[in-house]
Amino acid sequence: MSAMDRLANTVRPYAWGSTTALPELLGTAPTGAPQAELWMGAHPGAPSRVDRGAGPIGLNEVIAADPDTELGPEAVRRFGERLPFLFKVLAADTALSLQVHPNLDQARAGFADEEERGVPIDAPHRNYKDANHKPELICALTPFDGLCGFRAPAEAADLLAGLEVDSLKPYVDILRAMPDTDALREVLTAVLSAEHEAMAKTVAEATAAAERLAAADGPHSAAYAAYVTVAHSFPGDPGVIAGMLLNYVQLQPGEALYLGAGIPHAYINGLGVEIMANSDNVLRCGLTPKHVDVPELLRVVKFESTPPGVLRPEADADGEELYVAPIDEFRLSRYVLATGATPRLLTAGAPQILLCTAGSVSLRIPQAAKATATASELHLAAGESAYVPASETVELAGEGTIFRATLAI
Repeated sequence: MSAMDRLANTVRPYAWGSTTALPELLGTAPTGAPQAELWMGAHPGAPSRVDRGAGPIGLNEVIAADPDTELGPEAVRRFGERLPFLFKVLAADTALSLQVHPNLDQARAGFADEEERGVPIDAPHRNYKDANHKPELICALTPFDGLCGFRAPAEAADLLAGLEVDSLKPYVDILRAMPDTDALREVLTAVLSAEHEAMAKTVAEATAAAERLAAADGPHSAAYAAYVTVAHSFPGDPGVIAGMLLNYVQLQPGEALYLGAGIPHAYINGLGVEIMANSDNVLRCGLTPKHVDVPELLRVVKFESTPPGVLRPEADADGEELYVAPIDEFRLSRYVLATGATPRLLTAGAPQILLCTAGSVSLRIPQAAKATATASELHLAAGESAYVPASETVELAGEGTIFRATLAI
């Protein structure tokens, strides 16, 4: 068996992707086409590939052949015989869909219901592709804009009122008059259920007003500018108005967001490292040509005003900077290494994926001579990654930044 493996990863060419950000990170020539996500892991949709001497093979196949060695007995007991997380680099040039993810019970029930009703797994109107939840964490590598969680209704009312669009005034009145949870539910339901032509007109008027206000030095000018950017990509989409109910957040490099079940969110632009539970379950609110199941969406959304909760890494004595999140299926941290510093020893008892995002980093398996390893040392440049099975310990050295994805066990 290999002590660790260099990963060959797939780039997903979604339409919202940047044409330049991933090529710049990877040191490759732009193709002119969008390059949205670099996937690292064992998701069957695009597994990373490793070569242990017999040619490239999917990491999912490697894990399936010996899950206890690759994942560790505790991970197998708790999460089953597959890698519980998917690790990505995400490069957004235009907004992703406004969306929420179900909790574990909702995912299991929804998946079982659609299976029982015989909804094809690849049907465009299918909501639940698997029986798992999809909490996620995004960490900015560049300035990163997004929407995350509901604003306080009074703040959302002020933002909408500032546009001075007549058709938005009923929403403003509801947000100011009703209890918070009821107000958010009522307004989101009304926006997503509105007649198409009337809502398209409202969005056009709101976009024009936001463009004027974005140029002014007002309390919401940055947020208005972000909504204008979204609206230009999705003219007439009700998700533009729905997005105005959410907090606008600007992450600086190294800052992160954790997104739990039921929290509406959308990424607008920027380059970031993303980690999530291994699931495809997404319920969309807008900013997409894809299916929007309003009744199911409203059942899953948490109608609570939620501050964005920007995360900053917490460093320990060994220099590991951890992004603390209330989830066991993944754990994200980073190391910023300096030349000549004492090498860092990583022992997890769980599988690890290590991604270099700057500089050059060396990975070494200590005392490799006593193992039957084919790879006891690897050198990673920016954009390169490696997989380390649960049975191995790895030593880090070099000068650069490396992100570590593993499990919280």
